[in-house]
Amino acid sequence: MGTSKRQSKKYKPPLRIWDKTRIERDKVLRQKYGFKNKKELWKVESLLRKARKRARDLVGLKTLNLGQQEEKEFIRKLHSMGLVKEDASVDDVLDLKLEDFMDRRLQTMVLKKTMARTIREARQVITHRHVEVDGKVIDTPSYIVKRDEDDKINFIQKSPLSSPNHPMKGGLKGSAE
Repeated sequence: MGTSKRQSKKYKPPLRIWDKTRIERDKVLRQKYGFKNKKELWKVESLLRKARKRARDLVGLKTLNLGQQEEKEFIRKLHSMGLVKEDASVDDVLDLKLEDFMDRRLQTMVLKKTMARTIREARQVITHRHVEVDGKVIDTPSYIVKRDEDDKINFIQKSPLSSPNHPMKGGLKGSAE
């Protein structure tokens, strides 16, 4: 069972830590998505790994003519996360890439909505509690934004960033009204 005092890890580090091709890929991803450390990348990779494993298990159940309801629920969950289309199949889940998960992170969504000029600035705005999603202040850049929350990302009302006269807003489009 374990103790509730110490949480278990939510990720697995790569087997070959000093693999040059993986290190180069991680460098590019870190530049593009603005991770604080590699652990954040490994957590997203674990999410992808779990989704693919679940899809492979469902393919195995499909060959036995079982698990149709579980497959529908799994696809519906991934659809609400914004990762697949509503009429997707298990094969579409197996085609998911790491970038699909990365694009659903709040840090990336803030940048796409032009609420920040750079990915690092997006991270700072989030951690300093200037961003709300569906009326709730979120201070976790790795928060996975659901499909129905896409248009509900705004600056909080009492944030100085919500003012159109803020100096940071020089080249930005304001999303808060």
